[in-house]
Amino acid sequence: MSRTARLLLPLLLAALTGVAAAAPADLQQLVRQATAAYEAKDYAASADAWRAAIAAGGDDPALFYNAACASALAGRREDAIDLLRKATAAGYTKVEAIRADTDLASLHADPRFDALLADVARANEAGARLWNNPAWKTPYQPTLGEDARVAGLSRLWSEAKFNFANFDLVPGLDWDALYLATLPEVRAATTTEDYYRVLRRFIAQLRDGHSSVRPPAEVADRLDAQPGVRTALVEGRVFVTGLLDPALAATGIAPGMEITAIEGEPVRDWAQARIAPYQPASTPQDLAARTYERALLSGPYDRPARVTVRDAGGRQRTLALPRMHARDFEAAYWGGPVFELRMLPGDVAYVRILHFGDSRAADGFREHFGEIAAAKALVLDVRENGGGNSGEGYKILAMLTDRPFRGSRWQTRDYLPTYRAWGRPEGSHAEEASTMQPDGERHYAGPVLLLTSARTYSAAEDFVVAFDAMQRGRIVGEPTGGSTGQPLIFDLPGGGTARVCTKRDTYPDGRAFVGVGIQPQVKASPTVADYLAGRDTVLETALALIAR
Repeated sequence: MSRTARLLLPLLLAALTGVAAAAPADLQQLVRQATAAYEAKDYAASADAWRAAIAAGGDDPALFYNAACASALAGRREDAIDLLRKATAAGYTKVEAIRADTDLASLHADPRFDALLADVARANEAGARLWNNPAWKTPYQPTLGEDARVAGLSRLWSEAKFNFANFDLVPGLDWDALYLATLPEVRAATTTEDYYRVLRRFIAQLRDGHSSVRPPAEVADRLDAQPGVRTALVEGRVFVTGLLDPALAATGIAPGMEITAIEGEPVRDWAQARIAPYQPASTPQDLAARTYERALLSGPYDRPARVTVRDAGGRQRTLALPRMHARDFEAAYWGGPVFELRMLPGDVAYVRILHFGDSRAADGFREHFGEIAAAKALVLDVRENGGGNSGEGYKILAMLTDRPFRGSRWQTRDYLPTYRAWGRPEGSHAEEASTMQPDGERHYAGPVLLLTSARTYSAAEDFVVAFDAMQRGRIVGEPTGGSTGQPLIFDLPGGGTARVCTKRDTYPDGRAFVGVGIQPQVKASPTVADYLAGRDTVLETALALIAR
């Protein structure tokens, strides 16, 4: 079993639901049996269980591939070749990983093995030429030729036209007319910096946080370099909440100061004119968070940001804040402990989760479960959680219940060219919500409150949807960002990339949250008075609910 196939297993267990006539629990149980037998080196039993999972209705390529591995180890060469062929036909096409997988070593002498991999490699090359041709991956140049600029816009327009999942959420957008109107701007963009600025404003019209343009590093340092400052929008005012670069303290900037102007312009005017039009945001709250908290001081690396601030005493001054490289700022902004546990008065366990990008959040929850289990109540804080892997969040939810629970339902476009030629409307392909099983060994049964904000995003929203659907506790705070999905990533001329959202998620019962945000049962927002006094309005609201 290759490393890639191993990594697919948690997602496979979450995804194998509602297929054919099999009950979700049956299919998941077969996968668990197959995996346990494999780990016990009972390869014949593992192969039989994988085949049973396939017969039960599983069509995921990882099922066929793992069945092939177990069959090869069990000495069933014919079965292994047949299953490997089915795995590659279903989409498991990582040729080098297959060739390096020691589980398949017994097949290497069979000429059909090399022939199969050669066929897969040729198909991969043909697919790459069609869908992400290396011709698009051109090196950075300060000025791109007009043909390259027009081609890049055309690719961005066409990939969205045929793959974007949420055109119905922007009914007033005429995508073709916008493309035609943007062509003159692209032709007039004499520098690559200006070109990528145009592309960003173009894709921002999709009003989707999972559809965006990422410029090459050289351009990012012209557009996205920022001082190491954290900011927050509180009751319509912008405050400094922290310093990502301690050296900035020498400039006089400090947490608690209010930013009143940038480059001599009132902060709101600056933000609306210079920042907001380029932000790929799904909801008004998402746009506000991106504009005032993630991108407010964006600009060229070699020019300090001139910021006018007002301190607690009302004294105003203008400071010159040197900017960090764009990638360094991004790393610092998303840095910090992924899992944080504190015990609060009243025997309340407070858990802050920064992201689900790797296993650290679930691992931390599991490692500290003894402390959490002893608490009278649990507060989960995902207000700063930008997402990652939904499966990691589900691992935590599995420790909060003793019953199966469901994740998001989803759909994607089903574009059939012949149907279009016949005048038939475009259809959609939908998948029912995944069903996850409880942890089995750990179950926290006490009260749980979940804190959210507009910065709760992507996989973190999948986490909130599942929490809400399982009715495990109340959500406290502000509506989430309202953006999740599966982006399609592709190259653009000059070293940049873009992504377009291809999947629409909903609650298990079909309720919308993309483009809206998940609504808390108890609304609470930071206030200026609380912020200046060092109080956390949302957390205090949650603690007051526990105390009742």
